[in-house]
Amino acid sequence: MSRPVTVGLDGSPESIAAAHWAAREASLLAAPLHLVHAGDQPPHAYVPFAGEAVPPPGADRSAHLLREVETALGRDHPRLRITSQRLAGRPATALVAAARESELLVLGSRGLGRAAGYLLGSVASAVVARTPRPVVLVRAGTETADGHRPDSPGTPFGAAALRDVVLGLELHDLPAHTLLAFAFEAAARHSVPLRVVHGWKPEPRAGAGGEPEVRTEETVAAMLRPWRDKFPGVEVTDEAAIGSAGAHLVDSSRDASLVVVGRRNRPGPLGPHIGPVTQQVLQGSEAPVVVVPLS
Repeated sequence: MSRPVTVGLDGSPESIAAAHWAAREASLLAAPLHLVHAGDQPPHAYVPFAGEAVPPPGADRSAHLLREVETALGRDHPRLRITSQRLAGRPATALVAAARESELLVLGSRGLGRAAGYLLGSVASAVVARTPRPVVLVRAGTETADGHRPDSPGTPFGAAALRDVVLGLELHDLPAHTLLAFAFEAAARHSVPLRVVHGWKPEPRAGAGGEPEVRTEETVAAMLRPWRDKFPGVEVTDEAAIGSAGAHLVDSSRDASLVVVGRRNRPGPLGPHIGPVTQQVLQGSEAPVVVVPLS
């Protein structure tokens, strides 16, 4: 049996949106869905959506939350195998452990740009920095039902433009096989185009020693060529962003179904941390963001 898609729940609107996103992705992957509530922290207040009454004070709200979300998702996805579990211990540690056994870990995110910060405060940030598996951050209110934009004025009824999967590619983070594989597989799975955004700097001229110029476009083309060959059905475009790609990726997220970024293991005095481009994308992206650890 394949590894599950695991989603962390705390009862917030963001975590409920993450559960719906995770259920759709698990269905596409033909993988089971695993719902977890981590740690001893009681769930946020939430509005039940499966017809059950709000649990009274003192009731086991964690069990109630898991049961109710499992019921609702099972109704929407009757063929999906769904399990649920309460995880003991510190939330970040428990979620990292759960991620190790998962295909994906999906969490809700409010975005660091807002005062509320990430789901469970700094927990999601710590999980993203430490887990060896891809982590998806989903905001409440984001259209994540499929890879299409809503109908716009002048568009024939029922027609919709495809929302791209957007890949942020940092050329100094080579090799990026894991990142490229995830992005191409996601685009193929959702039958949507892939847009590759990479940083660009003016090319240095050949020095006195005859060193060749660094050709960014040639480097990107060489990196993408074997993946284009492997996924001939995926339409691929690439865009060069002058300087850092972070701001350009945030802009691109407005028309994206998913933004894919990588993460190197970056040790620091307070433990592993997230790189600046990934941090900027997590702060401002309007689409779900997946952070892929680079091997």
